[in-house]
Amino acid sequence: MDNKKRLSDDIAEVLLSQIVVEKKYLPGDKLPNEIDLSKELGVSRITLREAIRILVTRHVLEIKRGKGTFVREDYNDHTLDRLNIPPEVKMGADDLYEIRLIFEPEIAYYATLRATDKELERINTLKNEIEERILNKKDYAKQETLFHCSIAQATHNEFMSRLEPVLQEAIKKGVILYEYEHISNKDIISDNKMIMEFMNARNAEGAKSAMRIHILRAINQLKLEK
Repeated sequence: MDNKKRLSDDIAEVLLSQIVVEKKYLPGDKLPNEIDLSKELGVSRITLREAIRILVTRHVLEIKRGKGTFVREDYNDHTLDRLNIPPEVKMGADDLYEIRLIFEPEIAYYATLRATDKELERINTLKNEIEERILNKKDYAKQETLFHCSIAQATHNEFMSRLEPVLQEAIKKGVILYEYEHISNKDIISDNKMIMEFMNARNAEGAKSAMRIHILRAINQLKLEK
């Protein structure tokens, strides 16, 4: 019973991320039908219904009888103020950011040594896109995820692809928590600039230290327990 509850909380979190972070569904949008959505999320229809009920009680979704499930018309990002995000979300973030702290500074080190000029150009472009989106108050989760995953890919380590889902999940959780806690994300701009200054100069030790500073700052700002 506890496992089922945890799974439905996880699926509610995924749906919330798709609405808040990815903007996949906007206010007034109808969610896919139950069969298609449960297949997309890889869960049973019973678990999906429980997850939807969680978001209905948080005033994010509404069920219109005979029509389907919709994102509430009056929903906006400030609705987060009224959400009671489960403790599991933050607990999961603790562990994910610890993994980032263990691996990403070394990833930045080897990527600085091994990245091709074309890979560096792509990473710099993503850094600029993140800055533009943050300054214009736009969702930046996709670009931030690509930024860190592109650095990981630039290590040219064949096993690095196995770590990418961890990076993706950690960054998504981080963005949700930054919004929920009303934490300024302007430091992300300066941190990314610092990382890229060292990478562009092929200073591997500098890039390693800059990445460590970036992750420790996030852990401190998000009040995680690592």
